[in-house]
Amino acid sequence: MADTLYTTISSPIDDLLLTGDGERLTRLYMRPVDGSDWRIGPGWRRDAAPFADVESQLDAYFAGEMRAFDVPLAPAGTAFQRAVWDLLLAIPFGETAAYGELARQLGKPNGSRAVGLANGSNPISIIIPCHRVIGSTGSLTGYGGGLPRKAWLLAHERAAVGQLALL
Repeated sequence: MADTLYTTISSPIDDLLLTGDGERLTRLYMRPVDGSDWRIGPGWRRDAAPFADVESQLDAYFAGEMRAFDVPLAPAGTAFQRAVWDLLLAIPFGETAAYGELARQLGKPNGSRAVGLANGSNPISIIIPCHRVIGSTGSLTGYGGGLPRKAWLLAHERAAVGQLALL
């Protein structure tokens, strides 16, 4: 098994922790809401070089210049979680989908709660856009990064859609 490499980068929503195997991104975590430090795994090795492209793409995203990421991903999860994360990747930039809508797409019309749990287990936030999932009434429900960050990301994308439409 390859070493886990990691780095931290700054962003408008606080520092981000990136991990990977040297070729693929395995995690993108926001600093914990309580301000504590991340739990760095034993044997992880700090190395920013493999993350230069990811950092560049995140910079462009936060600058409102990019709508889609082109990053090799390797999120660890169950088959169901990965199916949910694949649906998240299909939610267009600047738009949202409800938990129930995703559950129906998976053929599990009563699976909103399971979709929510899988969404909450997403190890690659922002790039796998779990922030784009909302409640059936349009409410911002649950977000591991905290609801203020979710609101910020959604507002940022909506503003960027307006800016990009003008180009």
